Amino acid sequence: MRLLVLGHGYSAGFLAALLKAEGWQITGTTRSQPERVLASGATPLLWPGDEDAVRDEIARADAILVSAGPQEGHDPALAAFGPDIARTRARWIGYLSTTGVYGDHGGDWIDEETPLSPTTRRGHDRVTAEQAWQALAAAHALPLHIFRLAGIYGPGRGPFAKLRAGTARRIVKPGQVFSRIHAEDIAQALLASIKAPRPGAIYNLCDDDPAPPEDVIAHAATLLGLAPPPAEDFASAEMTPMARSFYAESKRVSNERIKRELGVRLKYPDYRSGLAALLAEGGD
Repeated sequence: MRLLVLGHGYSAGFLAALLKAEGWQITGTTRSQPERVLASGATPLLWPGDEDAVRDEIARADAILVSAGPQEGHDPALAAFGPDIARTRARWIGYLSTTGVYGDHGGDWIDEETPLSPTTRRGHDRVTAEQAWQALAAAHALPLHIFRLAGIYGPGRGPFAKLRAGTARRIVKPGQVFSRIHAEDIAQALLASIKAPRPGAIYNLCDDDPAPPEDVIAHAATLLGLAPPPAEDFASAEMTPMARSFYAESKRVSNERIKRELGVRLKYPDYRSGLAALLAEGGD
């Protein structure tokens, strides 16, 4: 069995490890870091650069994971390989999107049936990309699955390094909550979908416990035996426009569908269990 990853990034590496253990051959594209792809157990291809080899892999793939994000409002994988993907014989195609497509819901619960109403440019671009993939799938009967990811954390992407360095910040915006997901739980959900395809399905990937970001930082500090950073009021805090934009949306994302349809049992159902595991593994 062969998996092709278009845009082999952080999350794809965790899926590669699971599939490698089951005897799959994995190929992943990268712009400039083939050693990182190789370290995950996948064969690297440069894209841009190795387009003909990528097309060969599309033709041979049993599964295709699209992890490359939109660029200037356009999906790079569709722009480069749309006709090739239209002819693929893969029995599973996964597209990694974001819960940002739902927009702001004032902290209320949302699920996969919630209308899409993004408020950021990133969210609008993802909606456009999702629609483009859905149109290609409809036109060519492709087994497309869309996964909307919450905030990703995991080894190398935790708060501990910043807390130790004294650079972590605890920004407080009343009523603000985020959903998040450990990278290992992303991988196990993708694997479950590959094993039980349901073309056309859309899944939210997040844990059970949406929480204010300042609570996560405070808990991580407690685990380290450090005093939490001082609370900073969002309204007056100095932040980059990009950082501030992440606070434009507040919602609690439901993950009931991955449990019901895919039988996923989260390894890290909340940030407390996920952070404890990261610290026990010596990670940041």
